[in-house]
Amino acid sequence: MPTKPRKTATEPAPTPSPASLPFQFPASTQTPAHNVWLAGLGALASAQANAHAEGSKAFEALVKQGLEMQARTQEQWAEAAQRMGAMTTQATSGGGSWDRLGGIFEGRVARALASMGMPSACEIAILKARVDALEQALAKMTGQADAPAPASAARKKPPRG
Repeated sequence: MPTKPRKTATEPAPTPSPASLPFQFPASTQTPAHNVWLAGLGALASAQANAHAEGSKAFEALVKQGLEMQARTQEQWAEAAQRMGAMTTQATSGGGSWDRLGGIFEGRVARALASMGMPSACEIAILKARVDALEQALAKMTGQADAPAPASAARKKPPRG
């Protein structure tokens, strides 16, 4: 079976003749109409080239605006982080405000306990001192020379059974 010889060089594509084009003007108007057609194609090509150039310029302008916007946003984030750090430092180092809050809480609890008739810590301490003094006086009257330490300090709670 014979094989077909291979083409080693590419042949240029044949240019279509005006007679082979699908749309043909009458012979009397072919040259001016064809020129108008070619002028229209030239205008379209020029518009596309301008649009491409303008599109590139517009794209570059948008990239520049994006970079500027990114820089402004980063500055604003840095400022916000700095402000938050300052507020955190102020809140944690401002011990006075926490002490004041604790004092307010303690005062309210003390008032609530007083309204229920509960003695304050100071009143309980005074009562303990009086009980100790009475126990010492009682020990002297009953003849116990070696009075033990105040009973409240020596007393222990009985074990629960």
